[in-house]
Amino acid sequence: MHRKATAPGMHLYDLTLQKTPRINHAVHGNFAGTKQQLIVVGRGKILELLRPDNTTGNLTSICVTEIHGVIRSIRPFRLTGGNKDYIVVGTDSGRITVLEYDSENNVFKKVHQETFGKSGCRRIVPGQYLATDPKGRAVMISTRFLSQTMIHDVVGVDVGFDNPIFACLEVDYEDVDEDPTGEAMEFLTQSLTFYELDLGLNHVVRKETIPLDEFGNKLIPVPGGSEGPGGVLVCSPGRLTWRTYGEHEPMAINIPRRDDPLREDRPPFVNCVTMHKTKRMFFFLIQTEEGDIFKLTMVVENNEMTGLIIKYFDTVPIANAMCLLKNGLLFIAAEFGNHHLYQIASLGDNDDEPSYLSIDSLEKIHYFKPRDLLNLSLVDELESLHPIITCQPADLHGEETPQLYTLCGRGPTSSFRVLRHGLEVAEIAVSEVPGNPSAVWSVKRHVDDAVFKLSHSKSLQTEESDTYLVLSFIDKTLVLGIGETVEEVKDSGFLEDVPTLSASRIGDDSLLQIYPGGLRHIRHDQRVKEWKAPTNTTITRSAVNERQVVITLSSNELVYFELDRAGQLNEYTERIEMTSKVTAMALAPVEEDAFTSQFLALGLDDNTVRILSLDPQTCLNALKMQALPGCPTSLCIIELGGTGGEPSFLQLHIGIDNGVVTHSTMDKVTGDLSDTRTRYLGVRAVKLFPIKAHGQSAVLALSTRPWISYTYQGQSRLSPLSYELLEYAHIFSSEQLPEGIVAVTKNTLRILSLQNLGSIFNQSTIPLTYTPRQFILDEKTAIAVIIEGDQGVWTALTKQERLKKPEEEKTTDDDDMMIDDDDDEIGSSKPESSESKLELLDPQRFGESYAGPGRWASQIRVVDAREGKTLQLIPLAQDEMLLSICKLQFIVSQGFTHVIVGGVRGWDPLNNMFESAFLDTYLFSAEFGSDRLTRLDFVHRTELEQLPCALEPFAGRLLAGVGNLLRIYDMGRKKLLRKCENKHIPNTIVDIKVMGTRIVVADQKESVLFVKYKPSENRLSVFCDDTSPRWCTCIVMLDYSTVCVGDKFGNVTVLRCPDDVTDDIQEDPSGAKAFWSRGYLNGAPQKLVQLACFHVGEALQSLYKTTLTPSGTESILYTTLSGSIGTLMPFAHKEDVEFFETLELHLRQEHPPLCGRDHLAFRSSYFPCKAVVDGDLCEEYNLLPVSLKQDIADGLERTPQEVAKKIEEFRTRYAF
Repeated sequence: MHRKATAPGMHLYDLTLQKTPRINHAVHGNFAGTKQQLIVVGRGKILELLRPDNTTGNLTSICVTEIHGVIRSIRPFRLTGGNKDYIVVGTDSGRITVLEYDSENNVFKKVHQETFGKSGCRRIVPGQYLATDPKGRAVMISTRFLSQTMIHDVVGVDVGFDNPIFACLEVDYEDVDEDPTGEAMEFLTQSLTFYELDLGLNHVVRKETIPLDEFGNKLIPVPGGSEGPGGVLVCSPGRLTWRTYGEHEPMAINIPRRDDPLREDRPPFVNCVTMHKTKRMFFFLIQTEEGDIFKLTMVVENNEMTGLIIKYFDTVPIANAMCLLKNGLLFIAAEFGNHHLYQIASLGDNDDEPSYLSIDSLEKIHYFKPRDLLNLSLVDELESLHPIITCQPADLHGEETPQLYTLCGRGPTSSFRVLRHGLEVAEIAVSEVPGNPSAVWSVKRHVDDAVFKLSHSKSLQTEESDTYLVLSFIDKTLVLGIGETVEEVKDSGFLEDVPTLSASRIGDDSLLQIYPGGLRHIRHDQRVKEWKAPTNTTITRSAVNERQVVITLSSNELVYFELDRAGQLNEYTERIEMTSKVTAMALAPVEEDAFTSQFLALGLDDNTVRILSLDPQTCLNALKMQALPGCPTSLCIIELGGTGGEPSFLQLHIGIDNGVVTHSTMDKVTGDLSDTRTRYLGVRAVKLFPIKAHGQSAVLALSTRPWISYTYQGQSRLSPLSYELLEYAHIFSSEQLPEGIVAVTKNTLRILSLQNLGSIFNQSTIPLTYTPRQFILDEKTAIAVIIEGDQGVWTALTKQERLKKPEEEKTTDDDDMMIDDDDDEIGSSKPESSESKLELLDPQRFGESYAGPGRWASQIRVVDAREGKTLQLIPLAQDEMLLSICKLQFIVSQGFTHVIVGGVRGWDPLNNMFESAFLDTYLFSAEFGSDRLTRLDFVHRTELEQLPCALEPFAGRLLAGVGNLLRIYDMGRKKLLRKCENKHIPNTIVDIKVMGTRIVVADQKESVLFVKYKPSENRLSVFCDDTSPRWCTCIVMLDYSTVCVGDKFGNVTVLRCPDDVTDDIQEDPSGAKAFWSRGYLNGAPQKLVQLACFHVGEALQSLYKTTLTPSGTESILYTTLSGSIGTLMPFAHKEDVEFFETLELHLRQEHPPLCGRDHLAFRSSYFPCKAVVDGDLCEEYNLLPVSLKQDIADGLERTPQEVAKKIEEFRTRYAF
């Protein structure tokens, strides 16, 4: 980043590159008014609508809306007698909002909004809990804390059409609050309270309060009225209890526990629940906090509860929410990691799995053995980076754009992921061919009238599969038939002893082959009509659509053919001779209800593109011309559907020999070109090919790497494909692959499929054992060293030792057992087989066995980041945990590289207590016969008195943040030697950054401090700090005096050391003036100046200053705990600042957030937003209705096209 960018007047543009994949809430219903059920998910501050495909089951995102607020709760409801579900959303706006999905415009519409309190996530303001009446008559909104009362859950009780009733789990702590001795805490109880809404009086009364024996964490409503007994299920530790209002007999059943020899025996908690209900039956799927799903069935006779039956169902990832659709699909919104969609294969009625009844004694504990999936089968998986622990950009593969190396996940499902900008490509088939083909086409042989009428529409699903694959070589053509197998055919009608320039279907059922010597028109009855090129000329270029053909001859003549209604291909009477050589040409697609296209685009070697008319009255007359920065090598015209009520339009894409691609909007009537946009793709000349993506027209561009230009949810995108170089490509369609690509490169034929359209990054994953904490990455050797660790886990060595010993913790003394007359144990139903005790559960499937608090397992992993292989694992002793890591070369180590890791033993984070802390030193060495450092050898351990949370190399020494102590260590023979120390850091040091002799220290609670090291005095002194407290998580230095800070509350702030302070430091040789001047507010004598501040909305985990594009400018890259990736881009010109600030102001006024949150208030949640423009809000301009776009553009004194172009150009200047 330039020095000028960090001047006091700096302005930044915040843009989210990868939206958060984390799902906090998920509900399902008939939101589109059709029979198909959809899923609405809440991703922090984003509402998204997902649709499962009826045939494949894959989940597709169809609508994404940024609400610029925090989603606290979501509930669906349906009005009585209706067939469409609505969504009620509780946010931090102090309002609840009723939303309806408009399927025609693909947007969420606000139906009603009700204000009830202050904004913000306050514990005394309602919004945390939402409950809807099952008949859609009322909604209850609740806070977490009332006056002297704590709320744990709220649900609506099914009472049929009686007055709506809601149930709450409440804890009255008034006596505890007033008791100074704390004795009242022992008698604290929880109650189940029912509230009734009198529809006549429109008044809510407390109907009944029932004290509970055990504390519950969740309520599950039970179908009532004519469908069931009603009431609720109270979920308490290890138990489910059915309760209702009025006189009734409570019914309880124990939740089975895992039979795991290494697990600390504790009652399971219910994590989430979903219900399946039909006219004749209903059941619940209940998941515990370990991921085990149980099927709960109620035995009901005459609408009265008579019993409960619980049975182990399957084990899936721990979920924040579960949605069971009527078609048998089960959606798991995972708490961490990827989200899953399962198909229910069976209802779990097999007799192999035991069932447990409520008639059993509650003192009897049931155990079960987890197994692989039996009743569920995985259908689809949504990739999720949540949580991102840390991230580092680096280009280890020489791709000109950096890859993002991230630590993601929690526990055994954690991973080290490499993120590359681009779409994922799946290889469906790869086959070698004899020779190196220069081109390939897929051809359909026949089409009926109904399909032909739809062939120009946006949907590709109605078209039939391709019949032939045609490959062109230097001197021949190879035709392959597509069926159950792909094999060569001889009866296609194509000439095989000549190279082919184009092969396609023309008309309803005819084929057309264009070769250098002429045209070959093959009718459906195998009649062939030939057109031969004139003597001493050959065909050099061609363009074909459904009914028209244009060719150029080597004599620079242009010849036009048109298919008449009888299916005959006729030549236009006149030919025109071009003044320049034709290098590329393209025909516009035939519009629906039209017979021919009206325009032809020609690219000439005089660096121009010309639009010619194909209208019968003015055929081949030049209409428009556009100058280019190079010679056009490829042209492509596609038709795109408009957004926000706009009509469809034509778009001309131009590939240039200098690696640049441009696209312009083409007027359907006049052929005028406007709104031209340019993008650099690579050093090779660009080839363009029309394809399909999500049923819409798209363009595949081949340069140094493949790119695709497509439309996703109303926004135009240009993304690279994460695939090798391709020479030629064509659209491919089959029954199994309706939207594919067939391509050739070298001597191989490939059929490809695009995956995860709309995503910015594709991922490659290296699985980890424990939760990753930090890592270092050596860009020269491509070696990453990762530290991992988890709480409540046994190490591998401890597991083996415990299995050899008798399991005293798993058995009970004889005195505590209950024995009946037949000497059978009824206190536990755990199997007594020794084999089951010795069988360990797979951590990848079932998670690590919980070892209890205070137990830690940690290890060091050395990874080849380029190849994705683990080279070395160094396990630590039981209860040792690693916190920090760094790599450096000590001055005294004579060029050897060391890795220092900081750790702790016997750590109790809750009480901030530990047995000991340490710094371990490892020597980074190479294997025998290699110069690449790939191995760590232990050197020594240095004991510490506080936690080492931050390590950083500094001038050939180690700079360590040990608790609130800032120390400098040097290498010693038996341990690290302490050389210097500063004891004036307020709290724990969480991050350290160094530039020259200046050190920036991030304090856990008190923002950042600038520290100066004076070698002559061997002193570390704080000379500048911040005036505001910030709970720092990460920092990055932008220049010698400027630092960017991210905190745990989602704020990113840019702070600068004032210029006079910097000058004083450099000009005062003694340092006394700056170091020992009297401070104020118990801080440093000088204070930092805040240049910019912005509320991202998610806890920041990493900050880096980097360049994201080959020809781009430096920006600040950040990642968040929720898995989102964003960038802060500096403005270089004042005109840009004024334009985007004005655009942001108009959007705030004309397009307020959907759920009622004030945009500026949200971005200023903790500190006032300063000098940062919200790029996410600005990019919503492209999704607005046409009239609103025009109004905002008028206020900016520009056209809507100019506004959209300005937004896109600024984004591509820094990012992708």
